[in-house]
Amino acid sequence: MTALRKRAITVSALVPATALLLAGCGGGPGRGSAAEPSGGGPSTGTSAKAAAGDAAVPEATTFTTVEGAPADDGRDATDGLVVRPAKPLPVLDRPGGHRVATLPTEQLGGPTWVPVVESSGDWRRVLLPSRPNRASGWISAAGLRTARSPYLVTVELGERRLTLRRSGRTVGRWRVAIGEAATPTPAGRTFVMAQLAPDGKKLVLPLGAHSDTLDTFGGGPGTVALHGWHDPAVFGRAVTHGCVRVPDDALRKLSRVPLGTLVLIND
Repeated sequence: MTALRKRAITVSALVPATALLLAGCGGGPGRGSAAEPSGGGPSTGTSAKAAAGDAAVPEATTFTTVEGAPADDGRDATDGLVVRPAKPLPVLDRPGGHRVATLPTEQLGGPTWVPVVESSGDWRRVLLPSRPNRASGWISAAGLRTARSPYLVTVELGERRLTLRRSGRTVGRWRVAIGEAATPTPAGRTFVMAQLAPDGKKLVLPLGAHSDTLDTFGGGPGTVALHGWHDPAVFGRAVTHGCVRVPDDALRKLSRVPLGTLVLIND
């Protein structure tokens, strides 16, 4: 069992990607499609392919869609087990089944950590950061780095409230802003995919979930995130394009949450 680490990304090459990820959440530019982000790393996400016999499958990232991935219908917390691939791993639709994707070692410039939601022998079913929402897949346990996150993030959409727990004890509970009716925050199990702090600004926590109604946010992939907001009047309201806006105190505490930590978004 390895120590779980988190990583805040401040690399300037990721700033355009961050802006595109959140363009729709901040009430900024648009709902329409635009060019995919340019620059390094994540910009090649939708075109990245990995050979799987005679077929080509996508990398499982926030920029891709994984066809044939089993849907996660769970609503409960896990035991906190999270895993990281030491090298790119095949993602299968069932233990020993067909390859549907490749799980890379990095997500948005940081290490890939994903939560385990089911185990079967030497196989682990993990949540994926790709579309469609609640996509999951099976990976071999061989060679995985493992850890346990003591944290659990719960968002109650009806109450417009976020609760952070550590080892079962409540660390904090806050009123938050969620997606408006036309662009709702998607319900289901997801996870903290990355930590981004462009230009040293406030932390943004992209999740392994996407808008169900917008294909893009200003040209980005429509990734849902937890992030702060300058106007406290929004908290308790449904006003975003799908992201969850949180108070500064919540953001400070969420900054301690390791990558791969489970996030439950309940109706």
